[in-house]
Amino acid sequence: MRLATFNLLHGRSLRDGTVDAGRLTAAIKTLDADILGLQEVDRAQERSHHLDLTALAATAMGADHYRFAAAVIGTPGEGFRALTHDDDGADQPNYGIGLISRWPVRQWRTVRLPAAPVRAPIFTPRPLFLRDEPRVLLAAVVEPPWGGTMTVATTHLSFVPGWNLLQLRTVIRALRTMPAPRLLTGDLNLPAAVAGRISRWRILARAATYPSPSPTLQLDHLLLDPRDAGAFGQVRSIDTPQVPISDHRPLVVELE
Repeated sequence: MRLATFNLLHGRSLRDGTVDAGRLTAAIKTLDADILGLQEVDRAQERSHHLDLTALAATAMGADHYRFAAAVIGTPGEGFRALTHDDDGADQPNYGIGLISRWPVRQWRTVRLPAAPVRAPIFTPRPLFLRDEPRVLLAAVVEPPWGGTMTVATTHLSFVPGWNLLQLRTVIRALRTMPAPRLLTGDLNLPAAVAGRISRWRILARAATYPSPSPTLQLDHLLLDPRDAGAFGQVRSIDTPQVPISDHRPLVVELE
């Protein structure tokens, strides 16, 4: 089983700042994942040529089962609003996360994670105080080829210190209500030691993923509920391939 997580940076290349469908397709094919969690995903955005990036990635994987979950309507950094119960943003530019499976999905579930109530600094050459975005958890009950079911989920947590810890606890509580075994993928905006301590889940891979040219930090993670450790064998391989898009490297784990 190959499980992967990838923060797409909406498919943008650091080399020339553009979004190219061919580059994204090539990057996804490199991963050869059975299940892939995506973060910073655009749908119907002008900056990414109005592409549905989740659908594009699913086609690259040869996967029939996928879903996009919008976190906001609009474009982060320009203008956005939270979704309401009355819309899903399907007819507007939106931004969020995606989950793709080569194996059948029996059930999908989304959990809304509110934005932090305060602005927080992002340290570029000078500190910028940014408004946080609402976040979302997207989970799927998957039917793997060896039988039974399993829950796989993805999320992109807040960059606001402390708030992302509260969100992670909410995520774990939600996943514990879904069928075992349970796996979580995503950009948690947390180092591995903190993510493991707060979630109390097993970190499947320790490898730097950010920034992509020469990674020094691990913000992207694959976690397994320790109650389900017997459902899988050993980790056979860990990879963070260099691909032509994003400021994150994908994280790929092969499990027995």
